[in-house]
Amino acid sequence: MEATPSLVQALSKTLTLEEFLKQPETKPASEYIDGKIIRKPMPQGKHSRIQGEFLPTINGLAKPQKIACAFPELRCTFGGRSTVPDISVFVWARIPRDETEEIANAFLLAPDWTIEILSPDQSHTKVTKNILHCLKYGTQMGWLIDPAEKTVFVYRSKQEVEVFDEPDDLLPVPSFIHELNLTVKDLFAWLLL
Repeated sequence: MEATPSLVQALSKTLTLEEFLKQPETKPASEYIDGKIIRKPMPQGKHSRIQGEFLPTINGLAKPQKIACAFPELRCTFGGRSTVPDISVFVWARIPRDETEEIANAFLLAPDWTIEILSPDQSHTKVTKNILHCLKYGTQMGWLIDPAEKTVFVYRSKQEVEVFDEPDDLLPVPSFIHELNLTVKDLFAWLLL
């Protein structure tokens, strides 16, 4: 069957970012990157466990003092993209608020710290590109945690990528949460039951 010109036009039409944001949310989340809609893989055990342990670790230090707040799977839209980092950390003063001073629903800015946890079959390159996009728009630090390799890649703006895979390596954190002392061994010990 031959495609009609209108069918070809409809198939070749890509959604704009504004049109994408009007679409219903999906589970797992979809991201808008370079004009394409890309569905994130469903988190599996190791990914879920690290994410679940990391959130209260960050928030336990940063929220009581109103320094920062960590959010799981929060849509962040900026620089022509709409992505959903596994963990987004925002400095307290940068957390968007609505007219009633409650937390806003839309976060139209880059997080201060973006943390991605690599899932099986997830593209290391795609996740790295998302972290680099965040850095371009003001993110202080990005982490890519690879549970299979027990490795953490640390990204900072205009600096070489640092690789941490020795158990006693102390992981660098953004300056706003300098109290967080976490080694590679501490991080991956969360996988033990």
